[in-house]
Amino acid sequence: MFIATLIAADRLSSGDISAAEDALAAAGTYLMGRSWVQEDKACDILFSSAPEPVRAALEGLVPGVDVVVQGESGRRKKLLVADMDSTMITVECIDELADYAGLKAEVAEVTERAMRGELPFEGALRERVALLKGLGADAIGRCHDERVRVTPGAKALVRTMRSAGAECLLVSGGFSQFASRVAAEIGFSRAISNELGVEDGKLSGDVVGPIVGAEAKRQALIDAAAAADIDLADTLAVGDGANDIAMIEAAGLGIAYHAKPKTAAAADACIRYCDLSGLLYAQGYARAEWEPV
Repeated sequence: MFIATLIAADRLSSGDISAAEDALAAAGTYLMGRSWVQEDKACDILFSSAPEPVRAALEGLVPGVDVVVQGESGRRKKLLVADMDSTMITVECIDELADYAGLKAEVAEVTERAMRGELPFEGALRERVALLKGLGADAIGRCHDERVRVTPGAKALVRTMRSAGAECLLVSGGFSQFASRVAAEIGFSRAISNELGVEDGKLSGDVVGPIVGAEAKRQALIDAAAAADIDLADTLAVGDGANDIAMIEAAGLGIAYHAKPKTAAAADACIRYCDLSGLLYAQGYARAEWEPV
C-alpha cells in the first residue's frame, strides 16, 4: 500500500483532491480511498499501484499543492538529517557574512553556482572563505543577529519529531559559528558543520579541518542511523543544494526543499510551495499532534 499526500500552501479543497483522484484513475492507478491528515490542508490518497507514475501524474497538477508519495508503512521517520542554509534558515550565511566585507554579490554568485552543482563544493567554499580574510570576527555575531532567520515550520518539525522519539541532526556545509546557535534555537540534538578560521580577532581566510561536503553529509546520515540502530528506510533527509544530493539519495525519504533543479531531480519528493511543516503532514502528523513553538 502506498500514500500520496497532497499538502497545500494555502487551502486544499475537495475539488483539488477529486482532480488528483481523476488524474490517477485516468492513469490506471488502483485507488484505495482518501483520508484527511489535516482538514483543508493535507490529505492522503491511498493506492496500490507503482508509486513512480503516481508522482509523475500528481506533481504540478494542482497549483500551490505539494505531493509526497511513499509507502504507507514506516511513514513516521525515526531520524531527521537536515541542511541548514536555505533549508532550516532562510539565508546563505556566507553570502550574508560577505556583505559585511562589501563582497556579497561576488560571493553569492559562487554560492549559487555551487548549489546548482556547477562548481565543486569544496573548492568553491575555500574560494569564498578566502575572500573574507581580514574581516573582523565580531561580524559573525552581528550577521547572525541581524540576518539569520529560522524557516517557518522548522521548529515545529524538529520539536515534534523529537517529542515522538526521533533523532534530529543538523548537517551543514556552512559554519559552526552559525550552526551551533541555529541547532539550539530550532531544537536539534546536535550539529555537524565546518569551522571558520579566526586569528587575532579576524577571519583567517581558511576553513579549519576537513570540509563537510556532500560525502560527509551522506556519511553523517549513515553513522547517525547506525549509532541509534535505525534502518535507513526510517530516515528523512532534507536539503536544497547539490551538496545535499548524496544524503537525500541515501535516506529512506529524501526531500528537496525549494531546491535547485539537480537536487529536485534526485529527491523522492519536492516541497516547492509549503514551508517545512509540510514534512509533518507528509509523516501523518495532524496539527493537534505538533509540539508548540
